[in-house]
Amino acid sequence: MTTYCDYCNTHPEDTFNGNYHDTQYGYPLKSDDELFERLILEINQSGLSWITILKKADNFRKAYHGFKIAKVAKYGTKDRLRLLKDAGIIRNRLKVDAAVENARRILVLQKEYGSFKKWLDMHHPLSREEWTRLFKKTFVFTGGEIVNEFLMSTGYLPGAHQKDCPIFKKVAAKKPAWMRA
Repeated sequence: MTTYCDYCNTHPEDTFNGNYHDTQYGYPLKSDDELFERLILEINQSGLSWITILKKADNFRKAYHGFKIAKVAKYGTKDRLRLLKDAGIIRNRLKVDAAVENARRILVLQKEYGSFKKWLDMHHPLSREEWTRLFKKTFVFTGGEIVNEFLMSTGYLPGAHQKDCPIFKKVAAKKPAWMRA
């Protein structure tokens, strides 16, 4: 019998979380737009269940133009109002504003470090507390839980999968050697 992580074992009927667990959670992401998407989805999850975000993920991608950082960074009042009227996403002014501001801040990181990913890689490994301090200094709307989930879900922090979960080995195989330590 295959043993999955406790969350999946207690929610076997949940295909959204099961699919996310098996194909995305903990896997390293390569593109800045994918990393930005994950950060914005984690920010939007704050105060809500992750299943809510997973069910709306396609709507988010459409509403935020595929999470193209350069495009979101240019959003003005018209785009913010459009997002706040979009029932397919989370309509929270602080979260919408955070997406736009964080896109702008990632553009600065890209100029300085070459990419958002290179900035993350340069700081790895840090403790959860060190990551949280760094994110709070660099971004907006990034508290400890958001930072922790973002970094676990993208492979920068351990804990996405239990060691006896079959996905644990698949995720480990996708990580560069320096990330596995």
